[in-house]
Amino acid sequence: MTTPIIGILAGMGPRSTAPFVDLVVTECQRQYGATDDADFPPMLIASWPTPFYLDRPLDHAAIQSAITAGLTRLASSGVAFVALPCNTAHIYYPQLASSIAIPLLNMIDLAVQAIPPTARRIALLATRPTLAAGLYQTALAAAGRECIVDEAIQEQVDQLLRGIKTSAALHTLAAAWHDLVRDLARSGADTALIACTDLNVVSATEQAEIALLDATHCLARSVVQHWLAIIATERETGNVRRET
Repeated sequence: MTTPIIGILAGMGPRSTAPFVDLVVTECQRQYGATDDADFPPMLIASWPTPFYLDRPLDHAAIQSAITAGLTRLASSGVAFVALPCNTAHIYYPQLASSIAIPLLNMIDLAVQAIPPTARRIALLATRPTLAAGLYQTALAAAGRECIVDEAIQEQVDQLLRGIKTSAALHTLAAAWHDLVRDLARSGADTALIACTDLNVVSATEQAEIALLDATHCLARSVVQHWLAIIATERETGNVRRET
């Protein structure tokens, strides 16, 4: 058996693909000291755009069909498991996971599990469809955490997402992100849960007044952990070799 291949189905939105791959590479360096090119895992990355529009209701059938097609393409390419760095896509997680015969990591579960016990008032930063689906609210309530969803904050998130998707000058959005985090702190939130991969391009360098927990970071960390676990199992049976 060759070294297991990581599958990444990204592209939702397109700007989120490269930052997520960078996070996985950084996790390899952090978790097991990867240095040389050969130290890093093989990855098949599909940037797979879906019919998602900020100004229209979700066409659930079309979006699920598009994502399923991407998962099927990756699974047929021999990857060991798939990461899907899109929170909104997890609306369809049960159906998507059952559409392939390999594991599909659950970004929502991983993020909720990573919330520190000290976090009590958690502001949720996500697309409106993710909020409407209640993907995080239910899990946070079950964990005894207060989830803050505020319309004025959501309008700021909407504006940021629109800018990220339409602007080539992303540095111009830094002030808007800073203002959003400042307003979250003033609202009494002690933690912001970043539940949209597109926000990574503006949130990465923020020195925030409150704690920031990024679901995308949680998924990237789990990708490397999952890959290492497969490697460890295969080494025990002597089945791992490098592709030459």
